[in-house]
Amino acid sequence: MDFNKLLKLEAVKVSTFASSKKRLMQDLGDLAEHAYGLKTGKVLEALLAREALGPTGVGQGVALPHARLKGLDQVVGAFVLLDKPIDYDSVDRRPVDIAFALFAPEDAGVEHLKALAMVSRTLRDVGICTKLRANPMAATLHTILTSAQSEQAA
Repeated sequence: MDFNKLLKLEAVKVSTFASSKKRLMQDLGDLAEHAYGLKTGKVLEALLAREALGPTGVGQGVALPHARLKGLDQVVGAFVLLDKPIDYDSVDRRPVDIAFALFAPEDAGVEHLKALAMVSRTLRDVGICTKLRANPMAATLHTILTSAQSEQAA
């Protein structure tokens, strides 16, 4: 699993509009439609259905929403950096300002889990999250995320 295959530049955004968890999910759906041709409504529905099973706020201001969708042939991602943290029902009760969503094919097994583990490991790194929060430009955020994997491997 590789961040360059997982995350297109077009799927990275800084959001000034997300004032709630649902609005953030809408932003992620819009990004998925723009970058991968997925339907915003279907993405939003799938993310909210997954969220109903338990919040995907993993702590330290990070959320990892994810869903399985028809019409995908590989796992893809979307990243949003929020200019103002929002309440997200995270495990540590802290508001979220970093969200990395994963969308997997309906029948994706281990690939979905590998992608989730890779993203989780990357965003648990305080240094990487600090860099992300300090660089609110989509191209810079994409570079930080795609180069983070090679730094961790070294």
